[in-house]
Amino acid sequence: VQLQASGGGLVQAGGSLRLSCVASERPSSGYTVAWFRQEPGKEREFVAAIRRSGGHTYFAESVKGRFSVSRDTATNTVSLQMNSLKPEDTATYYCAASSTVILSALRQSEAYGIWGQGTLVTVSS
Repeated sequence: VQLQASGGGLVQAGGSLRLSCVASERPSSGYTVAWFRQEPGKEREFVAAIRRSGGHTYFAESVKGRFSVSRDTATNTVSLQMNSLKPEDTATYYCAASSTVILSALRQSEAYGIWGQGTLVTVSS
């Protein structure tokens, strides 16, 4: 499966963006899909995930209450809705997928073998 991420851009603090991650294969519901972000010179960090089984969602503490993640099986898309954006949310955002990742490894980037190309989000103050 291949992933295509899109939706990044420039937004003012307090604004919203919606990122999309489209999978090339069906059913995408067979994969846990996660979003990570990375600033230049820093490690990639976990943002959010939606599990393949049951669709449960998980978030980093820094985005909890502001971001949501959802799956549309009709379009094979996982979306990351980002509200109340802050300058510290500025990063390149990546979606990743795995059909085998376990719950305890959900937040670890090395647990995912399939990655999209990244989309840049810039939040101005």
